[in-house]
Amino acid sequence: MPDIVLFDDPILRVQLLPLTYTRPIAAIRCGIRTISQKWEEALQTTVSFQTETYLSSKFPAKISEDPLFINGALCPNAEIVQELNRLAPRSGLISEKNEILAVRTDVFWNAAKGVNGIDLATYTGNLTLIRNVWDIFSFNGAQIKADFERITASKSSLPISDPFTHCYNPDQIFIEEGAVIKASVLNAENGPIYIGCNAFIQEGSLIQGPFAIGESSVLAQGTKIRPNTTIGPFCKVGGEVSNCVFFGYSNKGHDGYLGNSVIGEWCNLGANTNNSNLKNDHSLVKLHSYFTNSLADTGLLFCGLIMGDFSKAGISTMFNTGSVVGVSVNVFGAGFQNKHIPSFSWGGAAEGITEYRFQKALEVAKDTVNRRGVTFGGAEEDILRNVFEETQLQR
Repeated sequence: MPDIVLFDDPILRVQLLPLTYTRPIAAIRCGIRTISQKWEEALQTTVSFQTETYLSSKFPAKISEDPLFINGALCPNAEIVQELNRLAPRSGLISEKNEILAVRTDVFWNAAKGVNGIDLATYTGNLTLIRNVWDIFSFNGAQIKADFERITASKSSLPISDPFTHCYNPDQIFIEEGAVIKASVLNAENGPIYIGCNAFIQEGSLIQGPFAIGESSVLAQGTKIRPNTTIGPFCKVGGEVSNCVFFGYSNKGHDGYLGNSVIGEWCNLGANTNNSNLKNDHSLVKLHSYFTNSLADTGLLFCGLIMGDFSKAGISTMFNTGSVVGVSVNVFGAGFQNKHIPSFSWGGAAEGITEYRFQKALEVAKDTVNRRGVTFGGAEEDILRNVFEETQLQR
């Protein structure tokens, strides 16, 4: 098999900001796994990334004499994998919208080069391509189901030993090694429930599938999980959560509502933080677009909060319907916050917003990471510095 390189489509990368300021597209989590993890499992191989230069030290590319470049926003399925296995050198696969899905070539290639000289075939089957930030939570339920089938196909679930936990449709509930569940209700009648290794479901939690919780994450006492929600690894989540994706290492440990939202890594939502996900007039939600620097129509009735990595919200913070918070933002204060808060901002709508000094933001980021036993090194510092400089004109 050729080396697999997951490339960032330059247009999609901008449409997926602020989440792609700090990661390649393929490192986005949708369903149980990140897109890159899905491809590794589907193809039974390791992958590498073709991304922005400042990200490449942390997410390097491994390009051999016979690489297969796959769009990093594309989620695998059996039909696509079959088509990719048929690709000959100097051939490619495009969507019916003329989006580049894959290119196999014996020369150096990137998406900016286009597909001149490549023998193209059009893929007309089922397709899940993450084109916009709201696609992440919109596609999440279906991706949980797809990942669940792949992950559990050749494995057996551990039994639930707690006598006070009640399960509906237990055949669609999978428990990994070390997970603990106490006095909770798990309802998998409308979709599977996946409990990752060493996860802890505390007393009184109510869970409706499709749902996934990653390694060593915790659901606090009395948490209400509504369908199509993913909690990535090493998170702590409480309150009421509906159709949300937490990438990993982020906390919403207290009461408060979060709906139709995407939360990056190393974020924290203070106690009683709430978001609106439905407008009072029931009109379609518009969301800040980094591609047009204006509001984009999502076409959705329900759309909540998109938050980039290392951002934090103070207690009782209120987010409007369709809010976007950039990277390393410290937002707090009374009233609803602005619908777009640029990266490295400090303050809130009522108090006013100033620039978050880079050195202070860096110290907080290092402490946030190191206290979890994870190394914050030079690559991570360079990424944040680059984002700070790239986003200065937004503040």
